[in-house]
Amino acid sequence: MLAAERHRIILERLEQSGAVKVSELSELFQVTEKTVREDLEKLEEKGLLRRTHGGAVMEQGNEDSLLPLQIPNAKHQQEKAAIAELALSCIEPNDIIALDAGSSTLELAKLLPNMPLTVLTNDLLIIRELTMKEAVRLVVPGGYRHHNMLIGGESQEWINRLNIHKLFLSTTGIHLEYGLTIFTEELAKLKRLYLDNAKQVYILADHSKFDKGALITYGSLDETYSIITDEGIAPEVEAKYAASGLRILKAELPRGGKRGKGKV
Repeated sequence: MLAAERHRIILERLEQSGAVKVSELSELFQVTEKTVREDLEKLEEKGLLRRTHGGAVMEQGNEDSLLPLQIPNAKHQQEKAAIAELALSCIEPNDIIALDAGSSTLELAKLLPNMPLTVLTNDLLIIRELTMKEAVRLVVPGGYRHHNMLIGGESQEWINRLNIHKLFLSTTGIHLEYGLTIFTEELAKLKRLYLDNAKQVYILADHSKFDKGALITYGSLDETYSIITDEGIAPEVEAKYAASGLRILKAELPRGGKRGKGKV
């Protein structure tokens, strides 16, 4: 079994039970305990778990699932709603946009008015949301259904011929060393196609996604991105990512029933 597959299984077990044991993983994978400890060490370096005596537990504060999206993730919902509202202010009539699959981009789709737009997306929930808006032209890359996403289309290279004005991208993790990361190779390929063909890139990521690195890197942080996050991001974290050249846009959470304006 490849290391990447072991890492995926370890994280799935952490998601299910909150803790894993080295001895049990060694027996499951049919590898030495030394190999398992090395796996846990690599995952800890990426901020995905915390090693303990004889095993590992979920990293404290890691409330959001780091595995590929299956159903809309309800955690950090208030933050995602604020992020989506700030992202909406970046969209103009007649834009050609791509909405990556994700819970924050779904929130953005819900906010989109029924106005002339072309929207490229592989998220079935976003497609369902936008079919009721007659002025929105939907473009779907195809593939087969995996939970709420269409992935693995053999002819997705046609995306290279599109002129995408603005991409709104979700991501599993943002890390200064590992860049933009995800666990699924097929999703990584589609995200890379989106990135290669978009004139402007907005990454929608709540504060919990920073300093996290998943298994597969699909984008480096030396490209020109704007990251739309929430005000829960720690000042020192914001500072180090801004210092790397990223444009950080912060969405304020609502106070007293009114939503605040975003900050740069």
